[in-house]
Amino acid sequence: MSIRRLPSELINRIAAGEVVERPASALKELVENALDAGAQTVAIRLAAGGLDLVEVTDDGCGMGPADMALALERHATSKLPDDHIDEVTSFGFRGEALPSIASVARLTIESRPLGMDGWRIMVDHGERAGEGPAALPPGTRVRVEGLFDKVPARRKFLRSPRAEYSACLDAVKRLALARPDVTFSLDHDGRRNLAVQKSDGPTRVAALLDRDLERHGLGIDCVRDGLRLTGVISLPTFNRGMADHQYLFVNSRPVKDRLLVGALRAAYRDLLARDRHPVAALFVELPASEVDINVHPAKTEVRFRDPAAVRGLIVGGLRAALDEAGHRSAAREQFAQPVAWQVEPTPTIHAPRAVDHGGLFDQRAATSEHSARVLDRTLDYRTLPAARAEAAVEPVPSFPLGVARGQVASTYIVAEAEDGLVIVDQHAAHERLVLERMRRASEGGSVARQSLLMPDVIELEEPDCDRLEAAASELGELGLDLERFGPTAILVRAIPAALGKTDVTGLVRDVAAELSELGTSLTIRDRLDHVAATMACHGSVRAGRTLSVSEMNALLREMEVTPHSGQCNHGRPTWVKLAHADIEKLFGRR
Repeated sequence: MSIRRLPSELINRIAAGEVVERPASALKELVENALDAGAQTVAIRLAAGGLDLVEVTDDGCGMGPADMALALERHATSKLPDDHIDEVTSFGFRGEALPSIASVARLTIESRPLGMDGWRIMVDHGERAGEGPAALPPGTRVRVEGLFDKVPARRKFLRSPRAEYSACLDAVKRLALARPDVTFSLDHDGRRNLAVQKSDGPTRVAALLDRDLERHGLGIDCVRDGLRLTGVISLPTFNRGMADHQYLFVNSRPVKDRLLVGALRAAYRDLLARDRHPVAALFVELPASEVDINVHPAKTEVRFRDPAAVRGLIVGGLRAALDEAGHRSAAREQFAQPVAWQVEPTPTIHAPRAVDHGGLFDQRAATSEHSARVLDRTLDYRTLPAARAEAAVEPVPSFPLGVARGQVASTYIVAEAEDGLVIVDQHAAHERLVLERMRRASEGGSVARQSLLMPDVIELEEPDCDRLEAAASELGELGLDLERFGPTAILVRAIPAALGKTDVTGLVRDVAAELSELGTSLTIRDRLDHVAATMACHGSVRAGRTLSVSEMNALLREMEVTPHSGQCNHGRPTWVKLAHADIEKLFGRR
């Protein structure tokens, strides 16, 4: 078999398979070109999710006819003035996007540099279809129509217009986050779906991701060893069921990098349940020589020269911001919604009804019947549990979480603050406090242990015993001393002192289950954090336990000085607040 040189049309289609996977890929390349051209405004139009039309108009520097023709040739670019590919600062640099798109669609480029006439070039699936003058303001307009119309093998793998539009919107959001100094607009099927003006970074993040980030977000800005991390992250209690609101950038380039995603997840360990995800937009800045962006044609993957330093910057910077947030919680502001509050109607006691006995009205019988109904109602009321209330005789000190006034259902602490009413889930709050004590003790290397007078022997299945035996040294760092006691038993000699009086059997069984679920893929530190969270649950104040006012106030004061006390170990809020104004709304006072 002889070797032959592939025709340029086929080469372009092969390249298009890597660069242009779907309409969102083409849109990303076109918007990046617009930004590299110095655009201050980018307007995008889509039809059928980009399947029928992708159009990008910018007010950048524009191109003359000769440059336009050259831009349609493979590996022709204006973004590499020299051969130093490791110092690229632009979005694009390969010179593959336009010829790749033109090989699988109908492409029209119209461009006009300032002070010159406009020009148009049309290409139909790799074949030049015409050119001539064009009337447009300074800048460039690129239209892509009928993507993969003549490549049915690729067209059939595209998804529905709605799904393709969602991918296009995500690509635009990423680029708009990377360049808050540029105005973006997006029209889909004739309707304006996105419009953001020039702004600063945090404002752009809140506008594109979630407006509530202005109240429930934390700003990030830290520098370490020549690396800088900026951006916005959400409080742990402000989370989502999917990781679709996490945007990561390296030198303003949107990327999807496992190292960065893993570092973000590590920063929120023991703050979120495993099926919950934070909202984040993070920007890593480092010298171009410290990162390789020429890993994949789509340019969404990067490789760091020192990945450990980048991971340490992200984990350390985010944990510092989360620690500084203290007891803050996204549930700290609960707005009054009267429709969500069930108001029981006041029982109406009607006048006694006379009873007719053969035409005679027996008033005494009516009165007796009425008294029986009232008595029954009174007995029902008397079966309700009595609530203990504390007299608010002293003024409320200016504590953030207020002063305890009582307990509801032996589960929720009710406190009075200067600006409203605070309700605390006592079990969730104390669970977090115990975990933070254990973490501090573990980091200090001296976890206080409580030795058992008589070691407990816990019967377990043999695989559970194997896992506990393998993790015995790790568990010892947390104050849980155990050893193997036969094929199906574990001997427990000591437990962490922070747990106090606890169910040792339940604790060991839960730790064994946790180790079974975690497997061996996590680092020792991650495994310790997960196991510590399980152990903290056993040492916390249980729901249903009656607390004294002094105990309640002690819990509130410790929450105010403990990091992350605004959420439990699973990311749920530990307290909520109802402001005075919201209480007044509930009662129709304003």
